[in-house]
Amino acid sequence: MATADSTGKDGIFDPYAPSAPLTTKPSYWIPLSPFNDMYDRFSQWRADLGLPHPGTVENLQKEVKSTHLSNFIFDGARADLTKSLSMNPLFQVTHSFALGSQTAPSSYNFGAIFANQNIFLQGGVDHDGNVNARFNQGWSAQNVTKFQAQFSNQPGHNMIQIEHDYTGSDFSLNGKALNPSPTDLTGIYVGSYLQSFTKNIALGLETVFQRPSPDLSDTTTSFLAKYTADDKNWIATAQVQPAGIVQATYWQKLSEKLEVAADLQLLAMPTRRDAVTTLGAKYDLRLASFKAQVDSTGKVSALLEQRFTPAFAFLIAGEIDHFKNSAKVGVGVMIESSTLTPEEMGLPPQPYGI
Repeated sequence: MATADSTGKDGIFDPYAPSAPLTTKPSYWIPLSPFNDMYDRFSQWRADLGLPHPGTVENLQKEVKSTHLSNFIFDGARADLTKSLSMNPLFQVTHSFALGSQTAPSSYNFGAIFANQNIFLQGGVDHDGNVNARFNQGWSAQNVTKFQAQFSNQPGHNMIQIEHDYTGSDFSLNGKALNPSPTDLTGIYVGSYLQSFTKNIALGLETVFQRPSPDLSDTTTSFLAKYTADDKNWIATAQVQPAGIVQATYWQKLSEKLEVAADLQLLAMPTRRDAVTTLGAKYDLRLASFKAQVDSTGKVSALLEQRFTPAFAFLIAGEIDHFKNSAKVGVGVMIESSTLTPEEMGLPPQPYGI
């Protein structure tokens, strides 16, 4: 028997025309249909908002860290000699020397980097035999697996870290494990999530689960907030733990050459109350970069990186601690060389006779 939708030529009903096949979902999907429709509408609503990507929790204070000197200050003398052996894929080796420091013994480190579009490999070994390694594998534009390891002759200094990053259009998700043990599940496990709610505001959380022994565990959760201006010229962040630990940062780009940043770390616990405030500025010249920093503990720091040529840079750093009545100074050089021709390095060819 023909169905009502059996039509022939010019839309005239034809009783002998084949009926259109019926498309039905399997019966086991029917109970989930309302939830699927709700999820599809929610996804379409998020796509219509056009929310930006908020970045990752690990890089929440990236701009402040690049402006301040906490990760760049040094004392004594240091030299970094880098040689590029290939540009695509990238392969380079580095010899690093450090001596005369008041806080660390003299050291030598040999490092190597290999990277292409999907893989990043970095390794190093120092004169004491300590080995560190890092491996990143990009499965897609949204999924990246990372592995870090550190091996030392000193007990308690060995470390293995495994993590995975998933980035969506308006959120980022990260999970990591430090020194995980598959037998008794000891180790440190961290999970973080950051979501854009408007074009300026992103909120998230980070949970740390520590299990040093099978019969002892602890869980802490931090709440995160990030505000980005419309022109992205200033960013404010906050990280709060219910135990009474607060970190707030502010970064602003005043001009193409000048950036300023502030960091507040507050500890308000029943047994201890403390606060440290750090103010810093970074000024970029054509071939030089100058950073200055002052904090509430009485430390004043400065770092000058002068690049005389693209392959040679000179560094000088200094820090004065007014409360401890101490000071330290550091000088360093960075030299880069390559066996590649300018064409292989992607530089424009030089005219003859120069």
